[in-house]
Amino acid sequence: MDEAVAGARAGRTSAAGSALEKSLRVLEAVAAPGGPHRLADVTAAAAVPKSSTFRILASLIDQGFVRQEADSRYGVGPRLRGLSALVGAGEPASIGRILGELGRATGQTVHLALHSGRTITYIRKLESGDQPFRTASRVGMRMPLHTTAIGKSILALLPAEEVRELIDVTGLPRRTPHTLTTARALHAQLAAVRARGFAVDDEENEPTIRCIGAAVLGPAGRPIGGVSVTTVTFLVSREEIEAYAPALRAAAEALAPLL
Repeated sequence: MDEAVAGARAGRTSAAGSALEKSLRVLEAVAAPGGPHRLADVTAAAAVPKSSTFRILASLIDQGFVRQEADSRYGVGPRLRGLSALVGAGEPASIGRILGELGRATGQTVHLALHSGRTITYIRKLESGDQPFRTASRVGMRMPLHTTAIGKSILALLPAEEVRELIDVTGLPRRTPHTLTTARALHAQLAAVRARGFAVDDEENEPTIRCIGAAVLGPAGRPIGGVSVTTVTFLVSREEIEAYAPALRAAAEALAPLL
């Protein structure tokens, strides 16, 4: 089950949301890394009641988007794999160019992620060949909003009521000793993000990992994702990584019309 949301959603089911929203959450849960998944895991990750999850899965199986394995676990079906291939083939080549330029300008690892419900999903990762370390992140991984630089850059630009709803539904689970776990602390940091135009994850999501992130805006000015620069604390100070902010913000602006 998705490592980012398992703890926050375990034991939670909700009747909230339209039938389409529930179906999309179930599909996301099935497609999460580590599959095929058990029905109970899909139910918990999607925050949809078990009976509804079962009915949605049956429909998705009929349509070819989900496949049921012999052990009754649920995995990605052929239509979903085909859709993924079409989306990947249609990605503008300039996205890779922009991320590559940011990686060369900073000499650090670069991530691109999309806002996906109550999480972000990494869709691109470029490792710097000059770095003697590799981060644990991977394409397809979903991570919390409140612990990551990209996530906080997105939260800072969402309406206040949406941020409050997120906190009410998922809470602010701790991932490291540095994670912000109170609404007051999170709101204070989001105000700072809005003021300076980028967010910092200072070992809040993973020990020894420090990142800065900037939101990528959609046509309506709403954040649809973000881009980040990732370092390790024992090689790059906070002052040094914040110096990458102008290049980061320029990359976020350049990516906006491409996502």
